[in-house]
Amino acid sequence: MTDVVTQLSAFLATDILKQPDRVITPDEALISSGLIDSFSLMDVALFVEDTFGVRIEDTELNAETFDNLMQLAALIESRK
Repeated sequence: MTDVVTQLSAFLATDILKQPDRVITPDEALISSGLIDSFSLMDVALFVEDTFGVRIEDTELNAETFDNLMQLAALIESRK
């Protein structure tokens, strides 16, 4: 799962936040802290689907389903 977290962190820092040197920790709040917004969630979902070959439902794009990289990585792993 560490590789998944690393890829997600790099994508968020580089493509979403436009801060390639930013380190996003696995348990850092993404949605509830306002780090990423609802528009960015769609980009994250598309990245996950393209990169890991798993489907993220629109209803899962919220802080309850995944608010940090560990939650998102667990969701990805459960669908592989």
